[in-house]
Amino acid sequence: MTCLREAEAASLRRRQADAAERRGAWLTINLTAIQENYRRLRGRLASGVRLAAVVKADAYGLGAARVAEALIAADCQDFLVATLDEGMSLKPLLGQARLFVLNGPMPGTERRFLERGLIPVLNHLDQIASWAMVARGGDAPAALHIDTGMCRLGLASEDLAVLAAEPARLDGLAIALVMSHLASAEDRASPQNREQLERFRAASALLPKPAAAAARSLANSSGLFLGPDFHFDMVRAGAALYGVNPLPGQPNPMSECLRLQAKILQVQRVDSPMSVGYGATHRVTRKGRIATIAVGYADGILRALSNRASAMIGAKPVPVVGRISMDLMTLDVTDLDPAEAAPGAVVDLIGGGIALDQIAAAAGTIGYEILTALAERKSGRLPRVHVTEGADR
Repeated sequence: MTCLREAEAASLRRRQADAAERRGAWLTINLTAIQENYRRLRGRLASGVRLAAVVKADAYGLGAARVAEALIAADCQDFLVATLDEGMSLKPLLGQARLFVLNGPMPGTERRFLERGLIPVLNHLDQIASWAMVARGGDAPAALHIDTGMCRLGLASEDLAVLAAEPARLDGLAIALVMSHLASAEDRASPQNREQLERFRAASALLPKPAAAAARSLANSSGLFLGPDFHFDMVRAGAALYGVNPLPGQPNPMSECLRLQAKILQVQRVDSPMSVGYGATHRVTRKGRIATIAVGYADGILRALSNRASAMIGAKPVPVVGRISMDLMTLDVTDLDPAEAAPGAVVDLIGGGIALDQIAAAAGTIGYEILTALAERKSGRLPRVHVTEGADR
């Protein structure tokens, strides 16, 4: 077993080295950590409560096909994506697992849902009517989305009143799930959480057959931590699976899943009154050294991190200085031994001591945006290396 793990580690190092040589930056995604996060979240649920995985936006930029494969191995049987295209790409890989499409069918696409075995989330009366025209009397499942306070997608109170008064609109439909979405779950003290819970319960009670007997789902990643009242029959985990902290301001209960690294291309000696980068937003005040690495906003590194973020070289933090440009960013390595920050040295930008949520805070955003911004571009600018304990590719 030791020899096998050593061989796997050597294989990973070779592929990382290849990525570094080709591009100078790469993203390593730990599928085993994603599986562990899934099991950790599921362990907080009562027996019989299902845990679904949200894999929209290419699993938040980490590779939906590989992530879904790993989660199926962890016994996940329910997945959610946003669009029909995402669903059509992923469904052939899921076997018997269910795949819900959150945006529901655009007009004229209903038969594609039927043909591909996708479960549409019906968000308004027109979607219900159009789905009924092609699916009524069949066994093709659908979900109903109730708006309880997000004011984004979902059946409004007046739509629910119509369904209650005209239950025939749902006749013959196979409603598998009734869901809503929490707007403030990350803030455990927000009264909106309890308000939405009560609205969801009240709205669910108004639904006629067959929706009255369908499973219920309200909680997302952070909503899971609000307690059993919010769990119902299914919890939908997204960002927490990928290492985003579902409890802002508290220790992160999730495992780190990704590591973004780049190599130093060049080190410049600088002194006052020199400046660094576009717009001269960083002015040099002492003799020092500036290291340039091969990653920028074209790779998903938010420009808002300019002059605000930190990176790690070895176990030592170094500040990002100057504006992040399309292909490059610059670090002040003055306080490091020149041998530690020479061309070819590896820099950690996320992971390796730099938490995902730390980067998000520096950019004035959330971990969700950082993850999805790192999605691999069609040009392959930011290679991804998927790793598991037993194998890696």
